[in-house]
Amino acid sequence: MIRFAALVLALGAVAPGAFAVTYPLPPEGSRLVGAPTTVTVPQGNTLPLEAFAAQNGQGLSNMLEANPGVDPFLPKAGTQLVVPQQLILPDTVREGIVVNVAEMRLYYYPPGTNTVEVLPIGIGQAGRETPRNWVTAVERKQFGPTWSPTPNTRRAYAQEGKTLPAFVPAGPDNPMGLYAIYIGKLYAIHGTNSNFGIGLRVSQGCIRLRNGDIKYLFDNVPVGTRVQLIDRPVKTTTEPDGSRWVEVHEPLSRNRAEFESTKKVPLPITPALRAQLVNEGAEAELERRSGMPVKIGI
Repeated sequence: MIRFAALVLALGAVAPGAFAVTYPLPPEGSRLVGAPTTVTVPQGNTLPLEAFAAQNGQGLSNMLEANPGVDPFLPKAGTQLVVPQQLILPDTVREGIVVNVAEMRLYYYPPGTNTVEVLPIGIGQAGRETPRNWVTAVERKQFGPTWSPTPNTRRAYAQEGKTLPAFVPAGPDNPMGLYAIYIGKLYAIHGTNSNFGIGLRVSQGCIRLRNGDIKYLFDNVPVGTRVQLIDRPVKTTTEPDGSRWVEVHEPLSRNRAEFESTKKVPLPITPALRAQLVNEGAEAELERRSGMPVKIGI
């Protein structure tokens, strides 16, 4: 299994703009939206997979799930990359912001638009997890946030031979970027001072977005907006035509041992759901974990 965090130092700069994907909301009773697309890696390519993810509104984890075996550092010229732009909306209220940490995506439902904006995110490192089951709200927004690392964070950096200041002023060198949306008392949805980490577990627990995406949210999400964080690596839907679909992501490790292991993390689903999905022919997808909707029955 690829350890996403190991990719961080090798990723080069990519386009910093906003590439969120906008979907019309499906009718009542439906949660399947979008369609997968493909892009071809051009001849003479010098860009990492992260660049193709950014250009198509995806996180690195989304592209790795959809394209197993592709070199994340330098995809081979001529390779057909699947862009997983079809997805199953989370089975929860379509309001405000919904973050599914398992798939590393943020869903924003702009009021009165009958659309959903889907943005890729980076989340907390193993041991500094982003909350997984929580309903809160946007408490405040700040342009030019400052950052005061906790003593534990500074000690962790020191153990790696790095010096982290007690206070980082606002500006382009701040790891939180130029925009921050604070949810609850301890966490924020914010930008970054680097062009990597989207679709990776690299933050101190907060939710990281590409700078164009956080600016869009900062400009459009009002204080008081409902925010829900969930952890659902397996999503299913029965569509109005009777078809059944399943979307399976690699689940987040539950502890450091799982994170460092080369074995797949067990899917956190009930025996009853697993038996049902296997009976519907989804056993291969439960193992494959492509992060894309797969039709399993009618």
